[in-house]
Amino acid sequence: MPEPDFSRLFISKLNRMGVSYFITGSIASILYGEPRLTHDIDLVISLDRQDIEKFIKAFPEDEYYCPPEDIMRIELKRTSRGAFNLIHMPTGYKADVYLMGENALHHWAMGHKRSFEVEGETLWVAPPEYVILRKLEFYREGGSDKHLRDISGMLANSSEGIDFSFLSDQMKLLGLEPEWEKAKGFSTP
Repeated sequence: MPEPDFSRLFISKLNRMGVSYFITGSIASILYGEPRLTHDIDLVISLDRQDIEKFIKAFPEDEYYCPPEDIMRIELKRTSRGAFNLIHMPTGYKADVYLMGENALHHWAMGHKRSFEVEGETLWVAPPEYVILRKLEFYREGGSDKHLRDISGMLANSSEGIDFSFLSDQMKLLGLEPEWEKAKGFSTP
């Protein structure tokens, strides 16, 4: 299977629409850390009800699975954890789309996102602190070492760009100190 070109499949469409978004998850940890294989992209977007029709048209049904308008409206009404998937049907590549809602950390990250240029496309990426916090939460929920491995790579390659004071405050707020201790001590076999 070819290497995914998420910028062409998903990001360039969001950029053309002018939708505020940031990339998080494994793609963000790869950009800040070390490469690994992934077949999906995680996005947090700020989408308004009036943008739904334009959003659906950007991902045409002959090429993408995009949820119907009524489902998107239901998800937009959620104050937290609103989400849906986009799937590029010819390749099976997927975008997990999380809506901003009233999540304070999403809003902080949107205001602190960073840009990367990849093959002529601007990618807006969550700040590393956000990525680390979410990876710690996912590790707590599921126990997968891939999250600790991603954090370890980020710390090895991007520690100079991380606000450890902010990170520490947020870890205390979210109760993630035990997971952070595991992440700091993580080493690959």
